Amino acid sequence: MASLRLIIEDGHFEDAHGRHVLLRGINVAGDAKLPSEPDVPSHVVQDFFDGDNVKFHNRPFRKEDAHIHFSRLKRFGYNCIRYVFTWEAIEAAGPGRYDEVWIQHTIDVLRTAKDYGFYIFMDPHQDVWSRYCGGSGAPMWTIYACGLNPQSFAATEAAIVHNTYPEPENFPKMIWSTNYYRLAAATIFTLFFAGRDFAPKCIIDGVNIQDYLQGHFVRACEHLAKRIHEAGDIENDIVFGWESLNEPSRGMIGHVDLSVIPDEQKLKKGTCPTLWQAILTGSGRACEVDSWDMGGLGPYKVGRILIDPHGETAWLPENYDDSRYGWKRDPGWRLGECLWAQHGVWDQATDILTQKNYFETHPTTGEKLDYHTFTNMYFMAFYRKYRDAIRGIHKDAIMLCQPPTLELPPSIKGTADDDPRMVYAPHYYDGITLMTKKWNRTWNVDVIGVLRGRYWHPAFAIKIGETAIRNSFKEQLAAIKKEGQDYMGNHPCILTEFGIPYDMDDKQAYKTGDYSSQSAAMDANHFAVEGSLMEGYTLWLYSATNDHQRGDQWNGEDLSIFSVDDQTLPVSAVPRTPDLNQSTSSLPKAASARQEVEDETSVTPTNLKDTLTNPSISSQRPSTDPELTNAPGYRAAEAYVRPAPIVTNGPIIDYVFNLKTCEFTLNIEGTKASSDDFPTTVFLPEYHFPKEQCTVAVSSGKWEISTDDEERTWVPKLRWWHDEGKQSLKVTGLIRPHNSLAGTTEEAGYLEQCQNSYGVDLKSCNVM
Repeated sequence: MASLRLIIEDGHFEDAHGRHVLLRGINVAGDAKLPSEPDVPSHVVQDFFDGDNVKFHNRPFRKEDAHIHFSRLKRFGYNCIRYVFTWEAIEAAGPGRYDEVWIQHTIDVLRTAKDYGFYIFMDPHQDVWSRYCGGSGAPMWTIYACGLNPQSFAATEAAIVHNTYPEPENFPKMIWSTNYYRLAAATIFTLFFAGRDFAPKCIIDGVNIQDYLQGHFVRACEHLAKRIHEAGDIENDIVFGWESLNEPSRGMIGHVDLSVIPDEQKLKKGTCPTLWQAILTGSGRACEVDSWDMGGLGPYKVGRILIDPHGETAWLPENYDDSRYGWKRDPGWRLGECLWAQHGVWDQATDILTQKNYFETHPTTGEKLDYHTFTNMYFMAFYRKYRDAIRGIHKDAIMLCQPPTLELPPSIKGTADDDPRMVYAPHYYDGITLMTKKWNRTWNVDVIGVLRGRYWHPAFAIKIGETAIRNSFKEQLAAIKKEGQDYMGNHPCILTEFGIPYDMDDKQAYKTGDYSSQSAAMDANHFAVEGSLMEGYTLWLYSATNDHQRGDQWNGEDLSIFSVDDQTLPVSAVPRTPDLNQSTSSLPKAASARQEVEDETSVTPTNLKDTLTNPSISSQRPSTDPELTNAPGYRAAEAYVRPAPIVTNGPIIDYVFNLKTCEFTLNIEGTKASSDDFPTTVFLPEYHFPKEQCTVAVSSGKWEISTDDEERTWVPKLRWWHDEGKQSLKVTGLIRPHNSLAGTTEEAGYLEQCQNSYGVDLKSCNVM
């Protein structure tokens, strides 16, 4: 196999033969957020707080099953994997105690991925800091290190955690993400990024809590990088890079007034305390707070709710035994009371907020800490430490820089941080669809435009009609890419997360097998990322244990393209012997010797469904509601199993796949191939472009469609030997019925309601 070394040249990726590489990838796997021993999905409270003894030894899946997952993803056309892991998986047992069994398992799984030719980058994943704050990521001991008691988060609403929610079956959708604005995560992220400035009394083992937390996180990732390096056959050949911490949050840093919810806090769902109210309830005080829900145009207030902890506090008691983890806390950091009271933010005797703007400015320089300043100052200081540690082991690592989500990237263009081996790695979700779990074909909102202040009134950010919605998504992603170029320099841009919820419309697709809404949403998102001409993307998500009842087994999310309760997209059976007719081309047909692949002869597209019922790789929590499993569908696979360039001789001008007409077009600025062995190559899925049922038109040269197994899996590809200069390719395939549902009167009616509430008549607006 040719070297998989990935090179960055002039803002794009190239392979060893000078061809432009498009990274079309997937996040593997959502299962990595949760321990495998004991198996504790987010809705189970049993063993939840035994966090020192959890193991992730079979995450993201058993190494014996890795070839099945990777061969499936390869057949789907993916060539890149964002490999999800958590700090907790490395260091759950305590500070500095690394789980070498999990590390070896990771190396074994990566070796299997190497056989399939994937490009992989490592993702140190977190959501709202930790499973114990309602998300994933950091070990439980980090919360104790911060002086917080995770077992009191439920009573104080310092975090809303699925595992401890009174009725886990009724856990509100997407409420987990509001934990960023609750006491636990807001406090810990403040300490992680700026503890030295805002919590100078928080000294542990002789260093500030900021350095303690960052140091342990960086050293854990560095240790994993060291083990991968020592493995000898993974670094560069398969693992080309490392992403920075997933979706970093600024916590309280920059908040102008703790007693009010800032304008930039767009996410409001369920109880929505101000940070001052969160501090009070975290110290056992009762507070009446606003309650919100999420509608089509964003959050709206629904009432007020009393949070009464009945004197229970989110802070560790005064008599807590710190010897449990072997650290020594400075006597100046008193347990049993709020650390923000200890720093003069409020007076516990009178419950008066004495410094509402404590976090607004830098305590030494007085500089105002808006979001962009946070990114340039605190985030970049952390990023440099992480980058330098990884590069100290993996010398040629490509670093994927992920600043805070949907915020402006750091201003580093032309500075020492403008690194030639760096990638901009933003995230983007269609927030309305994600929060409402409904695909609205009638209207949507230009979120990036609103956040960047491009509209004098939010009503003008509304996009009416499916064509306008799709174009708006594309324009938003193109704007995100341009911001990376403007602020960071000429670097590749990989959208490392985007995706859709599959449990739309109260799981209607699971009851009927009709995935039209999911297909339309998935196609719109891919149309956008392809049209933005980013250098790559990794869709969220692949989960090996997804089922129709519990989704991804985490916080009620259901974004996995695979489910044990659905079918695999049908493709032609893999030929067991060379077949002269399996190649369609403009070239004379010739027989070629072909080595059979054991994995693919034992797991073929025709027997894949039966193979996947093996208990070792099926969900251990099968759906029990027959209504949710009596109509298995293809999970909108027609929208994500789509044609795309793999490598091109020359830069891509544009490419697009029209799902409705089943037409794929590619335009490139052609250059001369280094040899005939390295043509422009396109993934051409057989579902859309079956043999003898597709037509190919090229501007020059010769082409060939064939199914080969050069990377252990039968993958249909179009190879194109073209001339130099502007070149075009058009492939027309088999039209199938997709996206046939029209917008509903409910959607249109809600739009009219929103227009009336804004006092703006949008009926005369042009649909772009």
